[in-house]
This record gives sequence, C-alpha cells and structure tokens, in this order.
Amino acid sequence: MDPQIIIARRVARELHSGDLVNLGIGIPTLVANYVPADLKVFFQSENGLIGTGPIPEQGMAHPLLTDAGGRPISALPGAATFDSAMSFGLIRGGHVDVTVLGGLQVDADGHLANWMIPGKMVPGMGGAMDLVSGARRVIVAMQHAAKGKSKIVAKCSLPLTSTRPVDLVVTDLAVIGFAGGKATLMETAPGVSVAEVMAVTEADLTIPGTVPEMKL
Repeated sequence: MDPQIIIARRVARELHSGDLVNLGIGIPTLVANYVPADLKVFFQSENGLIGTGPIPEQGMAHPLLTDAGGRPISALPGAATFDSAMSFGLIRGGHVDVTVLGGLQVDADGHLANWMIPGKMVPGMGGAMDLVSGARRVIVAMQHAAKGKSKIVAKCSLPLTSTRPVDLVVTDLAVIGFAGGKATLMETAPGVSVAEVMAVTEADLTIPGTVPEMKL
C-alpha cells in the first residue's frame, strides 16, 4: 500500500462524529478520503470555510473555493463561509477539535518543526503556529524518514512551530504518542517490526511490552 495512504487511513481512525477538523497541506488533505461514510466530521479550511467537500471534477472548480494552499475544493450542503479573522478566531479560541499537520521533524519531546528550512525561501508560517497552539488535539501525519534520514529526531534542529508538544504522530511505519512527555511506540504499520521502526528512528522510543499492528 502507498505510504501516504497508510498514513491517511490510520489518521482517519482518530476522528469522531461532530469533530471540527483542520487538515494541513500535503498528506493531511488525503485524510478526508478515508473517513467512514457514517461519520459526520466537519472539515475546516483556515482561509474561511467549514464543510469542505471533495476535490471538484475537472472543469467544475470555482475560483473562490480553495483550501489554504490555494487548491480547488468543493463545499458540502450546509457549508459556512466567513472571513479569515473569524477562521482564526475559531482556531485561537480553542474551537478546533483536531488539526492534522505535516511535519519536517518531530522530536522526542513531541515538539514539531514544520514551517521552514533555514536558507530556503518560504511564504510564511501560515496557520501552523495557531493550529498547534490552539487546537484541542494535534496529529502529525508524515513519512517516517526522508532521503534515508529519520524525521523522528532526538531534538529538532529546524525552527519550532510551537512550544506545545503534539499529541500523536502517524507515519508510514508507526504510530507514536507522547503520554507522560515521552515518545512511545504505540503501533507498527502492517508488516513492520518493532526492530525495523527503531532502526530508522533517531529519537529514543519507549517500547511497551506489546505493540499492536495498525488497523487500517
């Protein structure tokens, strides 16, 4: 199975009916494709829309309906649009139940770096800082390693997005939680052993006596 699909399917299992959910750019946007049909989840685009629907068919995109990254989206019946100030008021006011963000690094303490690589031009932090600080639950959806280098690190070397630790990291190899402030291996991906996860993880992981396999 494609690594990104493994991540998106597993993250979707963390959502509950009635949740207001913000999906970041990249892998997080795939999560909406794997939410069960009987689960009523409200997806928010931080540029001012609650009730985002699937990517519109070719030729059906509306120029004023985009996600935070500028890509075309659709609106479900009953969707609400509003200005950016209201959108960030919801985020900063603690009304977003779950945010799912991509990541460049997550360290052993649960700190996330996901907005810039020094020396490279970036448009700005966007809503990442507000989302990590304001959402009730923060889930990072990212691949476990990039170019053979672990993205689960001992300490972030890139600029932090927030001093608040994230709640959960879902990668193509593992699910890692931070209960008690320690990076803990909670699940492994199908066909992946604990030893294989540890071999490609820079950070020290707490390993429980039993580590179940992800259910997708």
